[in-house]
Amino acid sequence: MGSMNKNTLYQELLAQTSAIISDEPDVIANMANISALLFEKLSDVNWVGFYRVVANELVLGPFQGKIACIRIPVGKGFCGTAVSDNSTQRIADVHSFSGHIACDATSNAEIVIPVEVEGKVIAVLDIDSTKFDRFDLHDQNGLEAIITLFENIIIKHGVVN
Repeated sequence: MGSMNKNTLYQELLAQTSAIISDEPDVIANMANISALLFEKLSDVNWVGFYRVVANELVLGPFQGKIACIRIPVGKGFCGTAVSDNSTQRIADVHSFSGHIACDATSNAEIVIPVEVEGKVIAVLDIDSTKFDRFDLHDQNGLEAIITLFENIIIKHGVVN
């Protein structure tokens, strides 16, 4: 998919996400619908979901895909690193990192985007693909825009789980 097609796709996904979550204050319900939308609309993905930050761990939240790891320590794996560094992790080949936590051995690429509210990471969006180098800068920018919208909805409703 060319960059123009990806830009169009993410503009549409952003509009659809906005329509689905804008009036809903429940964070978990919104995570569930964002996961379902992205799993349905993105090509070559085998897992889409959220991990919520609880104490000093990431705890599995709403997702689409195979059974997943339930708890991940902050700072461990790509999800834990996204929390500790408060930065997006975009990995072309997950097998090239010794710290990778393999919940599904068929996953080859991954992108993890932190969800930050009031200066604190409260969750991460995690997306896996069986295709190496699946996620590029267009994907990162498009997904980060969706997460920014989600963060703004959480702030609007004043609800942080």
